[in-house]
Amino acid sequence: MRNSFVFFLFSFFFCLFSCNPEFLPKPKAYLSLEYPEKKYQNLALQRPYFFEVPKNTIIIDESNNWLKIQYPNLKASVDITYKSVNKNLNELLSDAEKLVFKHAVKAEQIIPKDFLNYEKRVFGSMYEITGNAASNLQFHLTDSTHHFIKGSLYFYAKPNYDSILPAVDYIKKDILKLMGTLEWKK
Repeated sequence: MRNSFVFFLFSFFFCLFSCNPEFLPKPKAYLSLEYPEKKYQNLALQRPYFFEVPKNTIIIDESNNWLKIQYPNLKASVDITYKSVNKNLNELLSDAEKLVFKHAVKAEQIIPKDFLNYEKRVFGSMYEITGNAASNLQFHLTDSTHHFIKGSLYFYAKPNYDSILPAVDYIKKDILKLMGTLEWKK
């Protein structure tokens, strides 16, 4: 009798403490990335436009008033092209949008955001392209009469959106600063 009582008591405590109805899986670990603090300077190159660029980048002068803003630590660049407007604004806008929507095959979503600065006569759009597209941010800006620039963000790696998302967000702030400080030279 004593053995059955001990067995019963042992079984009762075993059942009581062994089953936990709340099972919580451990969360996935996220990579903790640290980026340099944002500091800006005026674009030093002579162009028909000027804006502020991050100090931790390398500016590469290219022909036709084009330039490349390289992020060596992130293995990325923002490529900027310039064209003058000669009664061809609709064609320039159409070409810029065609380049954005070429990424629709790999993109999960393309999110357009308009940009308007009437005071500085800067008008345009920025496109966020989610998914494994070759370029995750593209933008174009114009004064609608004389100047037109287009920019695209590229990484020197195979596109993997989940992996590069923190870097895209970091560079997006620089592109928004560029768009906000852009002024046309007369």
